Amino acid sequence: MQRRDFIKAAGVAAVAAGAGTQVQSAQAQTKPEHRWKLVTTWPKNFPGLGTGANHLAALIGQMSGGRIEVKVYGAGELVPAFEIFDAVSAGTAEMGHGAAYYWKGKSEAAQFFTTVPFGLTAQEMNGWLYYGGGLELWQELYAQFNLVPAAAGNTGVQMGGWFNKEINSLDDIKGIKMRIPGLGGEVLKRAGGTPVNLPGGEIFTSLQSGAIDATEWIGPYNDLAFGLYKAAKYYYYPGWHEPGTTLEAIVHKPSFDKLPEDLQAIVMAACKVVNIDMLSEYMARNPAALTTLVEEHGVEVRAYPQDVLVKLRDLSGEVVAEIAEKDDFSKRVYASYHKFLKQSQDWSKLSEYAYLNARDHA
Repeated sequence: MQRRDFIKAAGVAAVAAGAGTQVQSAQAQTKPEHRWKLVTTWPKNFPGLGTGANHLAALIGQMSGGRIEVKVYGAGELVPAFEIFDAVSAGTAEMGHGAAYYWKGKSEAAQFFTTVPFGLTAQEMNGWLYYGGGLELWQELYAQFNLVPAAAGNTGVQMGGWFNKEINSLDDIKGIKMRIPGLGGEVLKRAGGTPVNLPGGEIFTSLQSGAIDATEWIGPYNDLAFGLYKAAKYYYYPGWHEPGTTLEAIVHKPSFDKLPEDLQAIVMAACKVVNIDMLSEYMARNPAALTTLVEEHGVEVRAYPQDVLVKLRDLSGEVVAEIAEKDDFSKRVYASYHKFLKQSQDWSKLSEYAYLNARDHA
């Protein structure tokens, strides 16, 4: 009896295994119904950012069962880094991966959907986008350009930048040429500096050659990978200019509209997975990278003087408020963002800030 039951069970298992193999084989043989190109503003395979784009492409392929095939092109492979917005808008590529603040020439309001100096953190940005009306405003803006946007990564709070001289007062910022994009660049300009917008692949050589005096990039994980410690001595914190930098996926709207509803849902779900995954990766890798920078490369980590931060914060408030006066849409985005920021500040004082203070000092 036991032998007969064993044989029967083995037969059932074999049938099940065979069925599973057939399903896997069928998926493997599925011919892509949609072949997409994804262009990025990042160097190909660059840790965190470039690999995040790779992860997004792979997820869409896996989750769709091979019905969508996405091929990734790094900055400069198909189009230059800062031309991906136009390329996807025109349908030259079906997807892009970058950051909305690069497109302030298209709309000043676009910058809100990446980061705002002294603004929302990564968790707060996700709250605003997914549950505070931010994503709907973002979609409304990008629809004018034939695009569908989605959050597809976040670096968390960044570092304040690499400098070849100490920053002891606001006078040390005056006249400095610094690679810093977005609203942070405008704040630096008002503080007396000269902002320079460069794609990631050009930062190291520009800093090393003296074409720029300072640069912000992201944080220890990426800054170590770029070798920025070889070109600058002082590493400042906090990243007042980018407290929770959201990266974006942009999709050519006609291409997206051609997809059936299940594939549309898969593309959007894959973006959300990558959005959360990238933030987790930075949280895991930044601490170890910082230790390497300090202990193995002798990097000097410095805090911005308090009076410098206060002045930068005041200037940031002016810059952001002025954008609200540019046009009616910018005013709507500003109102939505500012309302959510105020609510988040009140809650964070009782939650995140209070807890971290208690953990570190109680």
